[in-house]
Amino acid sequence: MSRNRTARMTYIDSTDVARRNVKVLVAAQAILGAQMPISFVLGGLAGQYLSSNPCWSTLPIALIVFGSMLTAPVMSSIMQKYGRRTGFVIGVLGGIIGAALAATALWINSFPLFLVGSAFTGIYMSSQGFFRFAATDMASKEYQPKAISWVMAGGLGAAIIGPQILKLTHGAFDPTPFMGSYLAIIALNVVGVLLFIFLEIPTPKKPDANAPQGRSRMELFRDPQILIAMISAMVAYSLMNLVMTSTPLAVVGVGFETAHAADIVSMHVLAMYIPAFFTGHLINRFGVERIIALGLVILASAGAVALAGVDLGNFYLALVLLGIGWNFGFIGATTMLTAAHTEGERGRIQGLNDFAVFGMVTVASLSSGALMNCSGGSAQDGWTAVNLAMIPFLMLAGGALIWFVINGKKRV
Repeated sequence: MSRNRTARMTYIDSTDVARRNVKVLVAAQAILGAQMPISFVLGGLAGQYLSSNPCWSTLPIALIVFGSMLTAPVMSSIMQKYGRRTGFVIGVLGGIIGAALAATALWINSFPLFLVGSAFTGIYMSSQGFFRFAATDMASKEYQPKAISWVMAGGLGAAIIGPQILKLTHGAFDPTPFMGSYLAIIALNVVGVLLFIFLEIPTPKKPDANAPQGRSRMELFRDPQILIAMISAMVAYSLMNLVMTSTPLAVVGVGFETAHAADIVSMHVLAMYIPAFFTGHLINRFGVERIIALGLVILASAGAVALAGVDLGNFYLALVLLGIGWNFGFIGATTMLTAAHTEGERGRIQGLNDFAVFGMVTVASLSSGALMNCSGGSAQDGWTAVNLAMIPFLMLAGGALIWFVINGKKRV
């Protein structure tokens, strides 16, 4: 057998494995990911129910993200040393413990315990964040943007499954609200963890002592492509979280029902993931910088629609635009990042990237509750403050991206 034929067969086998892994990760994103819409819709509402101070109503959501931020570098190191599957199973255990503590907290009316449960849920959220990176591990350079997009598209299933479970279970243990939904999250984790049996990603080999060690963390941070990718991801994700976290509070606060809030968030999550079916193709065709820029423009449009009024139509349209803008901005930033580091550097930069992203999202989650409930006015005034807060961050990301393009840095 010739050397070229052997190389071709190896490439085909690798491609087949990459596609199988993507299917597993899509299913995991749909089934396990369904717990995240439930947690984010109920985090603020349960916080409002349990907390004596409404200003702290979104603290549970902030702690989910904070837990994710703290564990992202650790999770990345675990996956680099022991493999992706080990990290994903640890994430599922975090999800189970977090949901069990949250259900218990609602039963005994304990806000502090609910906060502890939220922090454990952050371990799962951190693990889920690496699904998109795992999709690229066995993929060719050309297939990587599509692999990321398909895995992110698995969130479409989560957008359908999660809110429907929420509507079916949130009153199952009345007069204790929401407890049934957290018990359902435990069941999702128990079922979803079985998917990782079929995941086939080799544990990275330990580098030889004489092999190149790759760039240090500071050298990685000085790479303009990595820096712009991180800024874009931080802004896209934090602004999406800022507005989405306050949406249930705003919807209920201006007189609509909890079911309306669940439906609006469901449409938002659909909008987050439906574009992922073609985002990878758009990146390959038009370039990653243009897609990130388009995402920022759409995020700005979401804020403009939200500021225009508090009718149900405004909420639906604003949250749909918010989801689409996040999709283009975040998938674009992830693609830019994965193209800027080597396999040996991924354990350093992927964890640091998610540490920075979820650190910014933690601030956004805390700010969301403060802006909504402590602005000194009505729910509509708080909603206005939330959406005005998007402006400086959009200017930051847009200005950084323009600088990157003008300076002629290499394109992905």
